[in-house]
Amino acid sequence: MAQYAMRANIVEHSLEVMNVALAIIDNLKSDVQTNRDLVIAATLLHDITKTRSLETRENHALSGGTLLRELGFTSTAEIVEQHVIMRDINLGGRLEEREIVYYADKRVRHTVIVTLEERVADLIDRYGTTEAIRTQILQNKQQALLVEQKIAGFLKGDMHQQKGQSLEFPSLAKRGKGRFNR
Repeated sequence: MAQYAMRANIVEHSLEVMNVALAIIDNLKSDVQTNRDLVIAATLLHDITKTRSLETRENHALSGGTLLRELGFTSTAEIVEQHVIMRDINLGGRLEEREIVYYADKRVRHTVIVTLEERVADLIDRYGTTEAIRTQILQNKQQALLVEQKIAGFLKGDMHQQKGQSLEFPSLAKRGKGRFNR
């Protein structure tokens, strides 16, 4: 991360995304298989070219994937490329690492755990300069809600979701990390 000049706030964001992703993994039903190390790598590196993209205006998801592929991390690259917009979600399939990373990123605004509603409002405020961009953000919100529902179906009872509310992360709340929709 330091080698690619990630700003401290982006590193902090990535660490909190990792915490959310691990809270999900740690609360999966016992028969759900995931590659924890892959999720950790992808969460820590999902914004590897974000600092650079602030100047170049490149798509940091795609350039991050390209960089990781060049370094030989193909599986991580595939997840990083889809952390902003996912392709081909299989709502009836197994829970995939890319879905966990995608969703965890959607729940962290800077370094604070927020609801999907709060995160989308922030994205619209910061990036919604055109109607087309605002529409894309809102479409992505719908996709994130579907992924959230899928994840909820694989969770033990410790984490819960009430109708119209985002998943809660009690283990993170106990550590004083983030806030929740309650």
